[in-house]
Amino acid sequence: MTNIPDATHDAAASVFQIDTAHGKALLRYVERNGVLDLVHTEVPEVLEGQGYGSALARAALSHARKEGKKIIPSCPFVTAYLKRHPADAALVVRG
Repeated sequence: MTNIPDATHDAAASVFQIDTAHGKALLRYVERNGVLDLVHTEVPEVLEGQGYGSALARAALSHARKEGKKIIPSCPFVTAYLKRHPADAALVVRG
């Protein structure tokens, strides 16, 4: 199992990120009216399938939970993550 560092949150850039030797793994979002629209996850190709995307999704969902915010899973990776972790589905905006 890969030892993945914790993701950091750069609110000014609207991104959760993990710095790696191969570049940044990141999850970008847009915040509107207290809702985080999780729009794009990107992981260096050499690190794909090693858990970096899931670590970013966990960080974003944990942040939303702590801040009392809802999310929109526009990113296909986040949508797939939520299917594998249905306990987090309560954070999704229903409409």
